[in-house]
Amino acid sequence: MTTVMKAAANTISKSQFKTRALEYFRGVEKTRKPLIITDRGRAVLKIVPFSDDPQEVLEKLHDSVVRYDTPTQPVGERDWEALR
Repeated sequence: MTTVMKAAANTISKSQFKTRALEYFRGVEKTRKPLIITDRGRAVLKIVPFSDDPQEVLEKLHDSVVRYDTPTQPVGERDWEALR
């Protein structure tokens, strides 16, 4: 398992995953890091650890909005050509 999960950025091909799926599942469960599965070099699946705690998801968003002056106004209103 150690050599398998040390792949660059936890990315593996479908063929590698197919033969050792349970091993990869255990690795994601243990490390709590997502695993990207590729098909012909293109990312197609992402396996992430399950979380029952909604607070854990919200913590990832902490400090993601720096400032928003007019929260009741539409976002990107000036970007619509039809409104010009």
